[in-house]
Parts: sequence; C-alpha cells; structure tokens
Amino acid sequence: MARRRLPWMMFDYIDGAAGRETGAARNRAAFDALTLRPRILRDVSNRDLSSAVFGQRTRAPFGISPMGMCNLSGPGADLMLARLAAREKVPLGVSTVASTAMEPLIEAAAGHAWFQLYFSGDGAGTFKLVERAKAAGYETIIVTVDVPEVGRRPRELRHGFTMPFRIGPKQFIDFALHPRWSLSALIKGRPEMANFQMPGYAFDRTESRARADWDTLAKIRDMWQGRLVVKGVLDAEDAVRLRDAGVDAIQVSSHGARQLESAPAPIDVLPAIRAAVGPDMPLFFDTGLRGGEDVVKSYASGADFAFLGRILQFAIAAGGEEGLQRLWQVLCEETSITLAQIGAVSMQRDQLDGCITR
Repeated sequence: MARRRLPWMMFDYIDGAAGRETGAARNRAAFDALTLRPRILRDVSNRDLSSAVFGQRTRAPFGISPMGMCNLSGPGADLMLARLAAREKVPLGVSTVASTAMEPLIEAAAGHAWFQLYFSGDGAGTFKLVERAKAAGYETIIVTVDVPEVGRRPRELRHGFTMPFRIGPKQFIDFALHPRWSLSALIKGRPEMANFQMPGYAFDRTESRARADWDTLAKIRDMWQGRLVVKGVLDAEDAVRLRDAGVDAIQVSSHGARQLESAPAPIDVLPAIRAAVGPDMPLFFDTGLRGGEDVVKSYASGADFAFLGRILQFAIAAGGEEGLQRLWQVLCEETSITLAQIGAVSMQRDQLDGCITR
C-alpha cells in the first residue's frame, strides 16, 4: 500500500539499501534461518510484553528507531510516532535530520524521546546539537557511528533524491502520478530538516563524517552527563571497547543495510557481542525486524530491547495514524502469540533461554 501511495522517490528513499541490496536480503535470510523451539502444556495464560530500558518500564518490548525525514511518509508522521511513544512509554529516536524539531517532539512524546546524533564535518554543529538537546530536556543521546560516509544507494540516485528537493521533469511526473501525497505535501508544506531551520545550525547530508574517532566519542562522553547509547555496532571488539569507554548502552545495527552492502546480518553477530560484553551491559537491537517472531528472536539472541524502523513509516504511508496504531497492535499480538507457542510468559532472559536454534 505504501508503494502505491508514495512517490517513487520517497518510497525508494525509505525502502532502499546499499548497493544491489543483497545486505537487506541477507538480513531477512538470517532471521528466517533461525528457528524457535515450541513447548507444550505450560500455563502461558498470563503473558507480559513489558520491558525495561534504563530502569523505566515500557508497555511494549520494542521502541522506535531514529529515522530521518519521517514526514516523507505522511504529513505529521514524526508527531504520530511521538504520540505513540508517549502512549506506549517506549523510547522515540529523534533523528538529527528529523522533519520536526527536537523540542516539540520530546514534548509530544511526554519525555520518552532520545536524540540521535550524527558527527559531521569538523564537529562544530554536532556539539551545538548536544547542548541544544540538553536544553530541550533530553536525558539520552544516541551517537550513530556507522556512517563515516553516506552509503551509496542506487535507488535514490536513479530518482535524484536530494534534501532539500530539487524538482526536475522526472520528479514532477513522479509527484503528478501520486496526487494524494503531493497535494497533502502542498497543503502541509514540504518536509525539511527541521533541526537546522535556524541560524547557526547548518547540515549537509552528504558531508563527510569520517573525522569521528575514539577521541570524538570521549569528548561527547565528557560533555554529556546523561545516558549515552552508541548505535551501529557489528564487531565484538568494538563493543568491548565501547563498554570500557563508559557508554551506557550499545545498539547492534547495520543501519537497515543502508550503508555497507557486505555487512554481516546484525542478528548473526548479536550472540557474539553479548558473550564479549557480558550479561550486564545493555544491548539494544535494530535492523530487519518485520514481525513479532523477529522481536522474540532478537531477545533470545542477547538483546535487552529492540527498535523498529521503516515498517512504521510504511504503516503511516498506507493508513496514517490509524495504520500506525494498527501495525503496532499487530506486532504486539504477534509477539504475545510467539511467547505462548514457545512456552514463555515474558521477554525476560530466563524465559527465553534455550528457545532458539541457530
């Protein structure tokens, strides 16, 4: 439904992956290769989907990944996600390149918002954003480290996707053939990178982020007294070094296979990272989650919490806020049913021990 309703340029920006997109296929194949162990005759009549993140209870075992320019999927999408986070008491990742500014989003999310940070250029703008997030009341930032250079995504290139939009004949035809999206964008205003709509905050999506190193992380750690999550980790040695550097959580992720086509499937490396950092280091997971069984598999592989991404944007594109709420309900139902099938009553680690076969 989202494919039909969105302009090709927008759909392929959301859906696309790096290179020939074999990395995205590998992520799906890795989940499909995992099997869960069905158990019978256990009383699973009272199941609990709640989880805990940094000591705060959540109603669902998954949160909302930071995603750039969510309003491309539909006008007001960022705020729909924020209201969902407030209702479910789950973290909302607010992207550096969100299409709604960080201040109204943390308010709409009732405080359940984390600010995601890209280091770019010489870092001057990056450190300004850290201070701004602090002033806005954010208690957690997510430093994304797997984009030293923006991945090459051919589908974007074919459609000429840029931010801000450059409208040529191809884009004009694309918009004309998708009037529902185009008219709503015309009425509501085209999506922009809202965190940079003020003096002193410039951002170039294609600007190199290659200068970031361990000293950069140390500087951010020193200036940020709140919780610090590092996202985009696929190597156990890196994870151990992050733990020793004093980060508060590690997010295992391949950025939805949007950066390095040949990256390993995150669900495959998650157990090794858990073994390397030990049982007490908070590990979060995203990439490739498409249903409730995937969520359970990520927890059974070592995750403490999971984050959903582009499927939420597809739900918004397909059905607006009602579509988003319906998908969330389906995902919760699927997760609960999966627990019942494997004889578990919660997402706790002891409940899921031994339930997965690799």
